[in-house]
Parts: sequence; C-alpha cells; structure tokens
Amino acid sequence: MTSVIKANGKKEQFSEEKVLNSIRRARIPQNLQAEVLMHVKGKLYDGISTEEIYRHIMEFLTRAPEPYVESRYSLKQAIMALGPTGYPFEDFFAQLLEANGYHTKTRQVLAGKCVTHEIDVVAQKDGKTAIVEAKFHNTPGTRTEVQVALYTQARFQDIKFRNKADESWIITNTKATVDAETYAICMGMKVISWDFPHEGGSLREMIERSNLHPITMLTTLSQSAKNQLLNNHIVLCKQLLEQPMILETLSLSREDREKVMAEAKVICQQEN
Repeated sequence: MTSVIKANGKKEQFSEEKVLNSIRRARIPQNLQAEVLMHVKGKLYDGISTEEIYRHIMEFLTRAPEPYVESRYSLKQAIMALGPTGYPFEDFFAQLLEANGYHTKTRQVLAGKCVTHEIDVVAQKDGKTAIVEAKFHNTPGTRTEVQVALYTQARFQDIKFRNKADESWIITNTKATVDAETYAICMGMKVISWDFPHEGGSLREMIERSNLHPITMLTTLSQSAKNQLLNNHIVLCKQLLEQPMILETLSLSREDREKVMAEAKVICQQEN
C-alpha cells in the first residue's frame, strides 16, 4: 500500500475515496472526476505528501477544457490565503454567520468585570449572543492548542454578565487539538474547525452549504488586487457578482474585469 504524508507529518494510507470525495465536494464536473483520479494514481509513490497530491490535481484541472474549473478545488488553500493578518478571516466567518441568520459585529471592544477585551466576532441569533474567538493559521498542519480554549473560556467568564453573552466559540481555519476539542466540549463551548464537528457544521461544510467562497480563490486577480479588496472588507466572490462596480476601484481593463466576473460565476455555480 502507498503511504501519504499529511501536513502535520503523520502517515496514512492513500485513499482513492478521499481523493474522489474532495473532487466531488469541489463540484468538479462528473466527466472529469475519474480522469483526475487516474492522473493522481499515475504520480503516486510511497511517502508522497498531501501537498504534492494537491499540486497534481491542480495541474490536471488547469489543463481541463472547462474554464476556471481548477479554482473550485482551491478552497482550503484560499482560506489560508486570507492572511497574513486574521482580519479578513474574521470578516469571512462573519459573512458565513450572516448567511445562516446571525447578526454579527467584528472586532468589538467589550468591558468585562475585570478588564476590557477585543472580541473577534460577536454573533446574535434567536435572542442569544455568542462571543467568537477566530484563530487564523496560514501554515498547513498548524493546530489550535488547548491554551486557546482555556483563555477563551476565561475571557468569556469575565465578559458574560456585563454583556449578556450566552455562548463562547472558537473558530479556526485548520484543526484543533484533541485536548482543545475535549476541554471545549466539557466546558460547553463551541468549536468549529476545518473538519469539526465531524457530524456536521464544520467550517468546510458551512462554506459548501452557504455557497460562499473567498475572493482568494480567483486566479484572474493579482495578489495586490485581492489585498486591496480584502482591506476594504470585500471577502466573497458573491459580493463581486452582486456589486460588479467594486471591480472599478481596481486598476483593471474592461477585459480583465470580465474575466474576473466569469471566474466568480464558475466558482459560485451551484450545479455542475
């Protein structure tokens, strides 16, 4: 059996089903799915990294006849590209919550019983208020440690009475350690990571269900153009589709703006 090295350095056996699941989740056209798998299998060797497997999938999709299809497969990497600061990730998660019926505010300074605290996201729904700590990582394999859960819970205890807060959350774009998840569950906290909770409601599932994708998935925009948009709190491809005049703030030709819009439509397309 062929072993694969994950981003955290651990080994696991290569799984065709995992590759196919990742392709299906990215809404890669069905007629390409088997071809992508065959391409990857032709590149395998014992000890190959998940990063290299990703590169092989992307190189195949880049050559596919369907335009911009490779953009759909870059979700996890695109979330990581929201950095280097955590502010765009906070804005992005707030948009996800808004799409799920929450009213949100980002980067709020709240007075606690003892000291003041800057809260990444305050989310309200159904008469309840959640205090959200957003932990953004831009290095694959990095995990949110139990210390984050400890200080998030301590801060919640300082804030909750004066601000009528009901829940304490941790959201991260990678994964949390087992200790962080265990402590959070024990204390009644909510943890949302890339693939947790496993039974539903993970960050990946929230994005896929809401069909909200970050502008960092766009290959037709330069990094400087993306940064300009992110600095102005434009984090979603959907925002560009709904307000195409946003692109007029960038130094783009009409032809380039049309390419960006075409790619954004492909990324946000719900059906293959």
